[in-house]
This record gives sequence, structure tokens and C-alpha cells, in this order.
Amino acid sequence: MAFPSRFVRRSTIESIFGTINSSRIMESSFSHSLRFSIEKPNAKPGAQKKGSQKPKKKKMSRKAKLNELKWYRLKAKKKMKSPNPEVRMRYKLEKARRKEEWLIEKLRKYEVPRSPEPVHDPEILTEEERFYLKRTGEKKKNYVPVGRRGVFGGVVLNMHLHWKKHETVKIVCKPCKPGQVHEYAEELARLSKGTVIDIKANDTIIFYRGKNYVQPKVMSPPDTLSKQKALEKYRFEQSLEHTSQFIEKLEKELEEYHKHVALFKKCEEINNNRTIDEEITVDNS
Repeated sequence: MAFPSRFVRRSTIESIFGTINSSRIMESSFSHSLRFSIEKPNAKPGAQKKGSQKPKKKKMSRKAKLNELKWYRLKAKKKMKSPNPEVRMRYKLEKARRKEEWLIEKLRKYEVPRSPEPVHDPEILTEEERFYLKRTGEKKKNYVPVGRRGVFGGVVLNMHLHWKKHETVKIVCKPCKPGQVHEYAEELARLSKGTVIDIKANDTIIFYRGKNYVQPKVMSPPDTLSKQKALEKYRFEQSLEHTSQFIEKLEKELEEYHKHVALFKKCEEINNNRTIDEEITVDNS
């Protein structure tokens, strides 16, 4: 901004921009104009405001951490040894729910994203071919076990190694939940590109490699878990199953306790009413 020097006064500048001490005014006699710039005195470049700074977290000493842990343990001990059974059950229920949430978060890490697969055209087999392959698969002794780890990269690798010399291979699923064999069959058919010939009652699946089978360069698919990670996933799944069963059991116990308390209060009210009626009849007589 520029004002002609003859129209500018000190009072007008002070009224608009404050006192002259808080601003720097530079006059140029050549251009007959007044130039000025407003700056804070002793202002450092790059200085941050106090409000913008984040509050620093106070580091706890080792002794303070131990005292905090002792306090939490004492609190939990009081709840566990409480004379009120409802307090004890609610504490166990809260603890089990926290564990369930933690296990679900852990299991999310073991979810493998499926890669886009090429279109696989399964071979059409006649009834005679199916019967022949079923009989040969039953007679042969080559098999691949699927244990507690479930389907992982090593199972598919072993299937391809068996298909190098044999047309069929048996997949023995033990231990296996009811209905889980069909899930294993679908998963292995997707990963190995084989054909399911038969699923037996003793949790055994017979797979056929195909007429135009070519052994792939990478026999263990990349979108599968390793042996160690599959075992870790199984342990977390087992723990989650047990905790969910424990939560259901505690919820039922809590419901029964509430019913028992309500029944006890109802009986107490009836007894009180009876005693009042008896006292009234005695007074009247």
C-alpha cells in the first residue's frame, strides 16, 4: 500500500495500524510517498506458537509401572473373591470378551488375499472313467495327510509330487469336523487344478490330476500359508472356539442367577404379605 505524503498523518497511521513503535515506517523523499511494513519486534523466523506444540508424554518409571500392575491385580483379585456371585461372573465374562476380541484381531493377520486366477476349464469325465479312477485310487497306497493345520502350501506341493508318477492321490483328513471335508475338497481343487473323483465317509478325498497334466514350475501356490503360520492360525482358532463356548456358558449361568434372584424376591414378597394378613386377622379377633 502507498499513500501520498501530503495526505498521510501520524495520527491516521496510528489509528489504523497501531503505534509507530510496533511498526516500521520508511519514507522515501524521491517518490513523495510513504511505505511501511508491519512486523512484530524481535520476531524470530520459524518460531512456533505454544498452542501448536504437542504435549509430551511423561515417561513412567519402572517402579510406577510395577505399582500400577499391582493395583490392577489387586482389583481383579477383589472381584474374583467377591461374596456376590454376579460380580464374579461379570468379571469373568468381561475378561473372556476381551480375549475373544484380541483373538479375532490376531486371526485377521493370517487371512491371505486371493490372487486373480486364470480361467480353469475342468475336464469332463464319463461314468466309466470315474469308476475306473475311483477303483485305482482305492487300491493304491499313495496319500497326503491333512491334519490340524488344514490346507496350506505343503499339502498342494505333496499332491503335485505324487502326480508325477501316479494319476490319482488320496487326501486323508484327520482330525476333521463334520462337513469340513467338502470345504477341503473345494479349496484343494482350486489350488491344485485337479478333479475330485470321490469323497468317502472316512474323510478321504480321491483327486485326479487330469489327462493333459503338466507339472507347474511353482508347485506351492503363493496365496497359501506356510507350515508354521498354518499351525499358529490353528492354535488361535482353537482358543477362539473355546472362549466362545465359555462365554455362552457364562451368559447362561448369569441368566439363571437373575431368574433365581427374581424368584427369591417374589417368594419373599408373598411371605411378607401372608404375615401382614395374619397379623390383621389376629388384631380383628
